Amino acid sequence: MHEPDSDERIPRHPRLHAARERLHARRETIRAKPALNALYRGALGTTGGIVLTAGILMIPYPGPGWLCVFAGLGILATEFHWAHRVNTFAKHHYHRWVQWLGRQHPAVKLAVMGLTCLIVLATLWLLGAFALVGGWFGLPWEWLRSPLFAP
Repeated sequence: MHEPDSDERIPRHPRLHAARERLHARRETIRAKPALNALYRGALGTTGGIVLTAGILMIPYPGPGWLCVFAGLGILATEFHWAHRVNTFAKHHYHRWVQWLGRQHPAVKLAVMGLTCLIVLATLWLLGAFALVGGWFGLPWEWLRSPLFAP
């Protein structure tokens, strides 16, 4: 196999490399102290879990749902091996889904968009967004009210 020349081992961005080295050294200092390590892992797990949960909730909506899912898994993967495996698995299947959808007939793409739209509308209705906006415009229609927040 090809052995890298000395020029190939030089990092392209020395500042980035130096910052990574400092972060690695700081993490090793934390890892050497069991109580601090447990606190660090707990805080990182909580933060990653919140970002991951928010991303999962945002998936059907326009915006950064999948980005937050992968960011949350990436945060968790810095400390938890299982999260790295899940992140790799999720990215692989996400790319497969995007490629599959790209090959489909426009009718299938419209059906997927329609289903996504129905999920968004149903969620907004259940959360009472339609009744709220209807109230702004003086439309007290009963069907706008969410069954979850009915008086």
